[in-house]
Amino acid sequence: MEIIDTSPYLSLFSAFSYGIASMAMVFINKAVIMQYAHSMTLLTLQQIATALLIHFGRVMGYTKSRELNAETAKRLFPVSLFYNANVGFALASLKGVNIPMYIAIKRLTPLAVLVAGFFTGKARPTTQVTLSVILTAAGVLIAALGDFSFDLFGYSLAFISVFFQTMYLVLVEKSGAEDGLSSIEIMFYNSFLSLPFLLFLIIATGEFPTSLSILFAQSSSISFLAILILSFVMGIVLNYTMFLCTIVNSALTTTIVGVLKGVGSTTLGFVILGGVEVHALNVTGLVINTAGGVWYSLAKYQQKKSKLPKIMSDIEGHRK
Repeated sequence: MEIIDTSPYLSLFSAFSYGIASMAMVFINKAVIMQYAHSMTLLTLQQIATALLIHFGRVMGYTKSRELNAETAKRLFPVSLFYNANVGFALASLKGVNIPMYIAIKRLTPLAVLVAGFFTGKARPTTQVTLSVILTAAGVLIAALGDFSFDLFGYSLAFISVFFQTMYLVLVEKSGAEDGLSSIEIMFYNSFLSLPFLLFLIIATGEFPTSLSILFAQSSSISFLAILILSFVMGIVLNYTMFLCTIVNSALTTTIVGVLKGVGSTTLGFVILGGVEVHALNVTGLVINTAGGVWYSLAKYQQKKSKLPKIMSDIEGHRK
């Protein structure tokens, strides 16, 4: 079993890297979807690129990931299933939901993680955490009421993606701890296990082969080709940093980072790529949602900080 490095520097680096990659990926995906609406084909190509890169990296000795193991693949199948469901629904929702509202909805993930923790027997959240989550949810409701570009179907897809994101984050944290898998190994299993499911899906939904014909036709555009390749590269970077952050820290830390990066993404979303009709109610809701997200992050930080002295005192007690 591989010993996972949990040094403070790696924890900080993994969280910061995931935040930057996650924020960039929202805008890159939105830019691609605006020109190429076949989201499931896009996800399939991203997963193929990831699997091939890791495979050749292992063959050439650039990575230390182990070869595929049938038992491990069986255990990680739910992770892959929930991951692809999350990304698939998220990409589809971007067709009808503007970036600020998309981020506001995804900011409900901590609420879902806390609910999942309640059913799995984890400790009850503090009053501050509970209130901050309620404030975040209230902000989403208010912002939605003021969203003139409201798309019920797009909103529904975004909410479903929150559920699937919660499930795979919890499972990644559990898999990394139990199996001693590195972030690259989990990423490779995830990509490899995704391919049969995604290939079946693009054929069953009728995306294939039309999606490939359109892709080849648009590949003559240098700007589109550059954005498409960038989405492949950033998809790999995002997956790696997300799995690394979850394994080194926790599923909850990954959601907190997602909340914090959403502050910058929401602001940029009003001026980049368009699609946002500014309204007082919409802006008020987004401000409340962001405030709830920041409050939640601070509450979790204080909670974790307060536990540290007790842990250190227990360690010292065992040493005596």
